[in-house]
Amino acid sequence: MAAPAVEGAAVSALRSVLHRVRQASEKSGRKAEQVRVVGVSKTKPVSLIRQLYDAGHRCFGENYVQEIVEKAPQLPLDIEWHYIGHLQSNKVKSLLAAVPSLAMFESVDNEKIANQLDRFIGNAGREPLKVLVQVNTSGEASKSGVEPSDCVNLVKHVKLGCPNLEFSGLMTIGMPDYTSTPENFGSLKNCRIEVCKALGITEERCELSMGMSGDFEQAIEMGSTNVRIGSTIFGPREYPKQQAFNLRSI
Repeated sequence: MAAPAVEGAAVSALRSVLHRVRQASEKSGRKAEQVRVVGVSKTKPVSLIRQLYDAGHRCFGENYVQEIVEKAPQLPLDIEWHYIGHLQSNKVKSLLAAVPSLAMFESVDNEKIANQLDRFIGNAGREPLKVLVQVNTSGEASKSGVEPSDCVNLVKHVKLGCPNLEFSGLMTIGMPDYTSTPENFGSLKNCRIEVCKALGITEERCELSMGMSGDFEQAIEMGSTNVRIGSTIFGPREYPKQQAFNLRSI
C-alpha cells in the first residue's frame, strides 16, 4: 500500500488556524461556524490556493485588483472571493468582470466607490453585492476608511442610495502595533452600535471584520465575525523590495 501524501505546510497551517478560531469562538460564547476565515493569498501563487481549496477551504481574499483579476479565472467558480484592499473607482469594472464569484467587497471607504460598484453591478444584472464599510479606527493618515464619526453617514448612503449593494457590516485594519488593537476593535464595536441604532437593525445583522494574523484570536473574543488571515497560513509575503517598506503582513 502506498504511503499517504504528506500534508502541505499551508494546509497544516490552515488547520491550526481553524483550531485556534474554534477556541477563540468558544471563549466569546459562539460557535466556530459563526466566524468566517478569509485566506488572504497576497503575493502567493494559484497553486497554493488550490492546495487549500482541495483541502476544503472556500473563502479567499486579495488586496490588489491585479492579483485577484489574474488568479480568480484560474480557480473554481465556487470560491467565495473577498476584495479587501483600497480600490480606485476606475478599476471597478475590471474587478467585477474578472471575478463573477466576488462574494464581498470589504473596503467601501467613500461614496464614490460605493456609487461605482452600485452602477456596474446594476448594469451587469448581477445579484446585489455584499459590502462592508471600512472605518479608520486608528486615525492613521496612511490608512483608508471613514472616520468613526462619519461611519453612519456612509452606511446610510450605501443602504439607502445603492440598491445593488447589500450592506453587511463594518471593517477595520487596525494598527501595526498589535498591542493597541483593543482600542481599535472597541471603536469598531461602538460604530456598530451607532449604525444599528440609526438603521433600526440588530447587531447580528451587522458583521465586524477585524483581526488578522497577529491578532485574530483577540478580535474574535471581542466579537469579530470575519478574520483575514494571510501570512500565518501562506507564509511570509514576497514583496518587491521597493514595496516592502510600506506594507505589512495581514
